[in-house]
Amino acid sequence: MISPIEKEIVYLLNKADKKAISLLYEYYANSLYGVILKIVTDEHLAQDVLQESFVKIWKNAKKYDSKKAKLFTWLYRIVYNTAIDKVRSTSTKTSKEVQIETSNVYKLTSAGLNQDVLDIKKHLSTLDEKYQIVINALFFEGMTQQEASDELEIPLGTIKSRLKIGLRELKKIYDPE
Repeated sequence: MISPIEKEIVYLLNKADKKAISLLYEYYANSLYGVILKIVTDEHLAQDVLQESFVKIWKNAKKYDSKKAKLFTWLYRIVYNTAIDKVRSTSTKTSKEVQIETSNVYKLTSAGLNQDVLDIKKHLSTLDEKYQIVINALFFEGMTQQEASDELEIPLGTIKSRLKIGLRELKKIYDPE
């Protein structure tokens, strides 16, 4: 059963009334911040993620469908994905420094490259778009199957099927026998 305050917030979000953000913050910020803090672990970064999340919530307010999920579930998904994205981006930035002295970038010969995968993007573009989208999300954007399902709003079973078919089609290109 949907609470009166949740109805009010959804109504205000649909009208793009800025009071909705105040109510969201008042009723949900502490819980959402707790979710973020478990993922990010740094308080300052968690505050940034909460702010980014509220911006995303505001920008995507029209996409909320109360028939698909409760308001908190929808908010949770946005916050969770934003926190995961932040962790990934900060870990990528701080992962490894390039050591020029030990780099082999100038010593790399074409024999050291896997020629089969150099043109994978070109071959991927020959597949139906529905397979391209799933393969891009999973392999090039680093999403899990569940994250791709949530982000692309495609059922998990369909994600798995499209991945299997897309990979089978790519295999025909790379291994035509």
